[in-house]
Amino acid sequence: MYRLGQPFLMDTVGTVCVAAMLGPFYGVLTAVVSSVVCTVFFPYSFYYSFIYGFVAIFAAKIIRKHSKNLLGASIRFVLISALLTGVLCPLVSLGLSVKTTASIVSDTIFALGIEEGVSFTVAYIILNVLINIVDKAIVCGIAILIFRFMPNKTLEWLKGSRWLQNPLPKEERSEARKNVSDVRYSVRVRTTEMVVLTAVIIVVSVCWVSINQYFVNEKEERIEQAKGAVNLAAGMIDPDAVDTFLAEGEDAPGYAEAMNTLKNIWSSYPNVAYLYAVSMTGRVCRCVIDVPGEEGSPEAYKPGQVIELEQGMTDYIAAISTGEDIQPLETNDSWGWLISVSQAVRNSDGETKAYVIADVSINDLKDYLREFILKIMLFVSGIIILVILFELWITELYTTYPISNLVYCIDSFADAGDDQEALDENVRRIRALDIHTGDEIEKLYTAICNMTLNQAEQMRNIRRLSDSTATMQDGLIITMADLVESRDSDTGEHVQKTAAYVKIIVEALKKKGYYAEKITTKFVSDVIRSAPLHDVGKINIPDGILNQPRKLTDEEFEVMKTHTTAGRAIIEKAISTVQGGNYLKEARNMAGYHHERWDGKGYPEGLHGEVIPLSARIMAVADVFDALTSPRVYKPAFSIEKALEIINEGSGTQFDPKCVEAFMDSLPEVRVILNKYSGKAV
Repeated sequence: MYRLGQPFLMDTVGTVCVAAMLGPFYGVLTAVVSSVVCTVFFPYSFYYSFIYGFVAIFAAKIIRKHSKNLLGASIRFVLISALLTGVLCPLVSLGLSVKTTASIVSDTIFALGIEEGVSFTVAYIILNVLINIVDKAIVCGIAILIFRFMPNKTLEWLKGSRWLQNPLPKEERSEARKNVSDVRYSVRVRTTEMVVLTAVIIVVSVCWVSINQYFVNEKEERIEQAKGAVNLAAGMIDPDAVDTFLAEGEDAPGYAEAMNTLKNIWSSYPNVAYLYAVSMTGRVCRCVIDVPGEEGSPEAYKPGQVIELEQGMTDYIAAISTGEDIQPLETNDSWGWLISVSQAVRNSDGETKAYVIADVSINDLKDYLREFILKIMLFVSGIIILVILFELWITELYTTYPISNLVYCIDSFADAGDDQEALDENVRRIRALDIHTGDEIEKLYTAICNMTLNQAEQMRNIRRLSDSTATMQDGLIITMADLVESRDSDTGEHVQKTAAYVKIIVEALKKKGYYAEKITTKFVSDVIRSAPLHDVGKINIPDGILNQPRKLTDEEFEVMKTHTTAGRAIIEKAISTVQGGNYLKEARNMAGYHHERWDGKGYPEGLHGEVIPLSARIMAVADVFDALTSPRVYKPAFSIEKALEIINEGSGTQFDPKCVEAFMDSLPEVRVILNKYSGKAV
C-alpha cells in the first residue's frame, strides 16, 4: 500500500489477528518480524515496530479479553490504536525526517492553505488520526471475521497448544487468577522489573560506549584530515613571500597561485570548514591567505587584515608569537564548534613566518548523534517490548500459570477437609493438570501429586477405621439402651422412636439456619448417635418404681427423677475411661438435662432457656411427644392431634420454641415414624 501511494496502509492486519487469537507475545513478534520484512520496501520500517507492538498489546488485551462483547471492544480498540499510531507515526517520521504516508495527506494539508511549521505538523497528526480510524476499523473488521469463522476447536487448539500442562476450564482459570491476586510481589512483576532494568542498563551502556567511541574516532579522523591539509598547504606557501602578501595583498606576485593551490587543497578535504594562513606580530594576528568557505560562510579575510582572536585562542598567543608548534585546539564560539589544527611555515633559517590553520567543524556530529540516539531508541524499543513479552510468556508458561493452577487445586484439596468424595475429585483434578515443564516445577508437581494421593488414601483408611469404630460404638450404645429398655416394660421401642424424632428435629433446625454456630456436622452426628442413651440412668432405678403400673407417689417420683443425674454420671465416667469418647458429650447432656424446662421449672438443676444444652432441648420435645403418643399401663396413647396440641402449648414454657417450630414443620417425617412403629396410619 505504501508503494501504491494509498493512505490506508492496513499494515497491522496480521499483527492484530495473531494478537487477538494467540496473545500479546505472538502479536508483538508478528509486528517486529513484519517490520523487518517491510524494510525491503521502506528502509525505515523497523523504527516503527514499537508502535505496532503496542497495537498488538491493545488487540490482545481488548479484543481477545472481551471477545463476548466484540462490538464495544472493537470500538475501543479502533479509537485507541488510531490515536496511538496517528500521533506517534508522524512524530517518528518528523524525528527521522522521512515521509511514510501517501502524498495525498500532505497535498490535502497544502490544499487547505497550511504551510510548513507547527500548524502543518498539528494538521498532519490530526489527519493521520482520522485516516487511522478508518484504517484500524478495516483491520479490526478483518480480524473479527477471521475470529468468527475460525472453528472453535482450531481456536482452542491454538490457545492451548502452547501450555505445558492441561489447562483448567475457563471458570476455574478465572478463579485461579483471583486466588493469587493478593500476592504481595508476584513472579510476573519481579520478572518484568528485572528484564526491563537489565535491558535498560545494557542499552544505555552500549549506546553510551558506542556514541563516545564514535565521537572520539570521528574527531581523531577529522584532526588527521586537518593535519594532512595544513601539512600540504604549509609546503605550498613560500615563507619568503609571506611579508610580500601582507604588504601588497592580493596583487602580490604569487598570491593568486598560492590561493588557487590552497583552494584545491581545501576542496580535497570535505571535513575542513576553513583553511587559512595567519602571521603573528606580538599580540596582533593578521591574515596572510584565507580561502573562501562554502556559500553562506562568513566573508573571507583580506591579506594583511587584522583578525580578532576568539577567547579560546588567547591562551595560545604566546606560543604562536614565538613560533612554537601548537596542539589541535577545540573551540565552540561564534564560528561554531571547531577543532583548529595548525602547521608553522618556516624559512630556511627556521624562523616561523606564518601558521597555516585548518578548522574542521564538528557541528554536524551533534545532529548525527541526535539522529543516531533517536534511531537507537526506536530500534531498541521494539526489541525491548518483544523481549519483555517473551520473558513474561516464558514465565507464565513455565512458572506463573502452572503454580497458580496448582495452588488453586491444592487450596481446593485443603478446603475439602474430610469429605472423601471431594478429596478424590481434587486428587483427580491435580493429576489431570499433567504439568510437564521439565524443571523443578514439574518435580514439585509430581511430589504434590504423590502427597495428595497418599493423603486421600490415608483419609480413606482413617474413615474406614472411624466407620468401624463408630459402628462398634453405636452397637455398644444400642446394647446399653436395650439393657435399660428390657427393664422398663412400659417403654417399648421408646429408644428407637426418640432417636428418630431427634434426627428429624436437629436436621430441620440446621435447614432453617437456627443455632448455626452450634449445629455442625459433628454435632448432628453426635446427637443422633447418642440419642438412645438419654434414659441410660434408669438402670439405677429399682424395678418396683420403674415398672409401677400406677401413677408414682411423690417419693417414688423423686427417686425416678434421679435417673437424669445417674445417667449423666454413668456417661461422664465412660468419657473419662474410654479414649476418644468425646462423641458421648452430647449423650451426657441429653441424659442429664432432657427433663429441664425452657421456663426453668424442670429438673434436676432448674436450668432455663438457652442455658439448657441444645441437644437436651431437642430430646425434650422428642421424649415428651413419644410419651404422649405411646400407650402406658396408666394411660392410653394420645392421638397425634392431641399430642401436637400439647407440644404447641408447651412452646416457650416447657420447650424451646425453635425446636417446636422445627418439629411442627417436619410433621410428614414424624407421621412416617409413627406409622412405622404403631403399625397403622395416623
